[in-house]
Amino acid sequence: MPRLPHRLGLALAACLVAGPACAAKVARIDIQGVADPAVAQNVRTALSLNDELDKDLSARRLNYLLRQAERETREALEPFGYYSPTITIRRSDRDLPVGQRAEPPATDADAVDDPDDGDEAGTDGGAPAAASTTPRRDPKRTLTVGIQIVLGEPVRVRREQVDVDGPGAGDGGVREALAAFAPREGAVLDHSVYEAGKKRISNALLQHGYFDADLASHRVEVTRADFAADIDLRWTTGERYRLGEARFQQDPKPIIRDDLLQKLVNWEPGAPYDAAKLDRLRRSLVALDYFGLVDVSALPENASERTVPVEVSLSPAPRSIYTVGASYGTISGPGVNLGVERRYLNSLGHKALAQLDYAKDRKALTLQYKVPAFAWLDGWYTASLQAVDEVNPYINSRRVEFVASRSGQYNDHLNLLASLHVLRERWLINVADDGEGGLSPLPYRYGSYVFPALEATYVDVDDRLDPRRGAGGTLLLRGGRGGADGNTTFLQVHARVQWFHGFDADSKLILRGEAGHTFSGSFLDLPPSLRFYAGGDRSVRGYDWHEIGPRVEVDGDVYYTGASNVVTASVEYERYFKGPWGAAVFVDSGSAFEGKRPDMHTGVGVGVRWRSPVGPVRIDIARGLKSPDSPFTLHFAIGADL
Repeated sequence: MPRLPHRLGLALAACLVAGPACAAKVARIDIQGVADPAVAQNVRTALSLNDELDKDLSARRLNYLLRQAERETREALEPFGYYSPTITIRRSDRDLPVGQRAEPPATDADAVDDPDDGDEAGTDGGAPAAASTTPRRDPKRTLTVGIQIVLGEPVRVRREQVDVDGPGAGDGGVREALAAFAPREGAVLDHSVYEAGKKRISNALLQHGYFDADLASHRVEVTRADFAADIDLRWTTGERYRLGEARFQQDPKPIIRDDLLQKLVNWEPGAPYDAAKLDRLRRSLVALDYFGLVDVSALPENASERTVPVEVSLSPAPRSIYTVGASYGTISGPGVNLGVERRYLNSLGHKALAQLDYAKDRKALTLQYKVPAFAWLDGWYTASLQAVDEVNPYINSRRVEFVASRSGQYNDHLNLLASLHVLRERWLINVADDGEGGLSPLPYRYGSYVFPALEATYVDVDDRLDPRRGAGGTLLLRGGRGGADGNTTFLQVHARVQWFHGFDADSKLILRGEAGHTFSGSFLDLPPSLRFYAGGDRSVRGYDWHEIGPRVEVDGDVYYTGASNVVTASVEYERYFKGPWGAAVFVDSGSAFEGKRPDMHTGVGVGVRWRSPVGPVRIDIARGLKSPDSPFTLHFAIGADL
């Protein structure tokens, strides 16, 4: 430890005799020479002096804290691989009282000065001063402590021996964890990385049923002179446990038959233990939406002959959900939403839903019945009937559609849906050639269609409510026959993709794209619900709903007829500035078109973002660039952007 200068030692001795009257206050600690914020924060947290900021400290206490600061700083750097740093601790005076002169900064690691240093008027050779008529000054000082760090060369891994002995040595999941272990040879010995690698292997052993696994060797030897570390880790696994029978407990009373829930159990008793199977069972039970609480627990402590029983505790969710709301659409006008859903109608788990959306220019009634489907893939058999009536400047359509479908969750990210549609629609948007090169309105058109559809939805993001990283997309394939005479055929392919890239916790880039094409010999015979459109909130902002694409004008009214092709793209940047509030800038472009060349329409705009409890709220103002006279449009959306 550096020795205190003679003059400073005398001053400290005087302070010790004076007692609490000789005091100082540390207002700030400056840590210099460390670029990594995590390293600097670890040093600051380790300092005992950091807990004494803005407190009156005696000279003895301050001297002790400064002596400890070097040792604490050194220990705080070791977890990041820096075992031989150079550390210099200095202090300087701040905001001294009037009439009190500042001393030059101390250069010793433990140095702390005292106001009464023996050099003031009235002293001689360091001897105590005689009584003086000069008023006694306040001995308290405010100090800034600076910690200058030169990290030096880090310790690197010279040799790493990480292995598993026993039956688990050949387990695929365990081998993956071993392969992912870090730090490897040549890497800096970062203790947090080392502990994470060790924990990953231990977790893999537990998740694959090696409950008797033990660390036979766990040693890290650091040779400071060589700036080198040797890692030696070795587990003995013991025998792998097996999965036992899953036992369901519904509290306070059963609402769903146990034999139905047993169909969700994706293992046979005696199968090798795998925690992923338990997690799959938990997610399947949650997806049913019957239960408010789902707890799936393996009990290795109750294992018999290495067979682990599984306890499943379930508490029912409220049986009925009623919804009442108000709505407003720039096209549909003001409206109300009413709905009721029965989560479970009987012990077989059947569901029912009725929903009414009633607005000025759009009415829709939906009835739905669902039966759980557990064979092959977890999902639902669904029968739904929907009636929709729309009359507005863009469309005049009335349709009834029946859909029978089977959905299935293929894996954590991919959901599949196969459906059969029976559609009856009446519309009035087409026009006919009047034989003289002009256009005249046709009477109402009618068409009935029967067609199958296949849909795949892929979502792999970090947060489905407000994604910052990942991608998602939907691919739809449908086709069939119908029309007024039953001879109109069509085949459609439609794809949407989204990609999210977060730069930091408060900003992200969003890319969106859409493409669709219709194969049909008589596209104008297809009803509006089977055509493609562009423009609006989730398409090309800066343009009204369905505005982009083919149109006709009859008696001063403009009708947007839809098209057989669509392509759109969007680039958006979001930035949050304070709390849940943020802003966005974006460029959208796209077209619904006939033929091979799209007539692209581009819109630009800015928006406000709010991270609400129910998901992000987006309010955008945009302007189309296609025409100099294009008005500004307002767009509003709430909820997940997937």
